[in-house]
Amino acid sequence: MVDFRGSGLRITPRLTREMPVADRSSPQRDVGFYFALAQTGLEMVAPIAVGVLLDNRFGWSPWATTAGAVLGMVGGLAHMLWMLKRQEDRQSTQPPRDST
Repeated sequence: MVDFRGSGLRITPRLTREMPVADRSSPQRDVGFYFALAQTGLEMVAPIAVGVLLDNRFGWSPWATTAGAVLGMVGGLAHMLWMLKRQEDRQSTQPPRDST
């Protein structure tokens, strides 16, 4: 228990245990979100690599690489924007945390 006798504030352990786990901000949740954002970078690069392999295999240069770059950019950015919007919606539905 924390007791601030001089200021009249008192925080009991009972109050801190009543907060649901989903409302707590955890470093693990944040790290998971950042790894998911990094995954979108891989989603942008992988189609380019596939395009390069197809160009080398079938002699289509530069069309498969160009198509891979366009598909990777559109798909990766769309996925990133969707993830950011979902994170923003999650944060806006949570009640504000007290700093006291």
